[in-house]
Amino acid sequence: MSRRTPALIAAAVLLPLALTACSTPEGDEPAGDKAAAKSDGFPYTVTNCGVTTTYKAPPKRVVTMNQHVTEIMLELGLTKSLVGTAYLDDKVLPKYAKDYASVPVIAKEYPSYEQVLASNPDFVYGGYSSAFTAGDGRGREAFKKSGIETRLNTESCAKADTPMETLYEEIREVGRTFGVTDRAEAWIKQAKADNAATAEKLKDLKALPVFVYDSGDKTAFTAGGKGIGNELITRAGGTNIFADLDKSFGDASWENVVARKPEAIVIYDYGSTTVAQKKKRLLEDPALKDVPAIKNKRFAVMPLSDAVLGVRVPAAVEKLAAQLHPAATTS
Repeated sequence: MSRRTPALIAAAVLLPLALTACSTPEGDEPAGDKAAAKSDGFPYTVTNCGVTTTYKAPPKRVVTMNQHVTEIMLELGLTKSLVGTAYLDDKVLPKYAKDYASVPVIAKEYPSYEQVLASNPDFVYGGYSSAFTAGDGRGREAFKKSGIETRLNTESCAKADTPMETLYEEIREVGRTFGVTDRAEAWIKQAKADNAATAEKLKDLKALPVFVYDSGDKTAFTAGGKGIGNELITRAGGTNIFADLDKSFGDASWENVVARKPEAIVIYDYGSTTVAQKKKRLLEDPALKDVPAIKNKRFAVMPLSDAVLGVRVPAAVEKLAAQLHPAATTS
């Protein structure tokens, strides 16, 4: 879009003189700016989900899509960089509420490409791969062509079997990108300490077989063996009965739920179907009546935003452990 004005046209008369007096070679930065950038760790090059980007300075105008990446930005004290956000799974944590309220919500779910551009961002941060669906016009290449850099939360592309380490690296890379390495490293240090404290409480306990019920009727949509959801269960003193499912989420048959005899069921809380409705569906299914978790009505509940790769994870491990092993975690 043109931003020409009469004042700019008039100023063009003086431009040759101004260039002679104070211009630097094309593409060069003033020496002071170069020194400042280098002292802050820039330029910084990072490869994220197959896309390599070099940042000469931190992004200044950011749009986030999906709650967990929005909360990463808020946790790292980057509220003032946010010019737009979209797509909550549930409410942001209370400690973020005031900062979140200061950020324009540009769409209830995913915004259109045009809605994103209207915020004039220089960076878009997506939580799930669906944030950058090319068929919806929001592909990363499309943003790049508009001069907008992008990042995708690495749970969507990570191949490692250590999702907690992937989380630490996500926080570290975002901190580096925005020039707040100290804040990122402080968060990682505290997260490791919190995880160690939970592990110490559970070290002598036998793991509990756990079935995650996300949704589903004809089949059970559940947490597989990939991703942070599976590691949450393991670190909270459980064993995911569908850890052999080679993905973060997937469908399982109810026959397999029965055969694998979970002793506890973790219900993911989000969307229009309530926890009470999900419990009712499970408890009233005659095929599940002999499942130990159903017979004993042993349920745990987690907000979906706790079970994805974001800053809630260490606290979510502790909260889930308290539901699975209350006697061990209340001391």
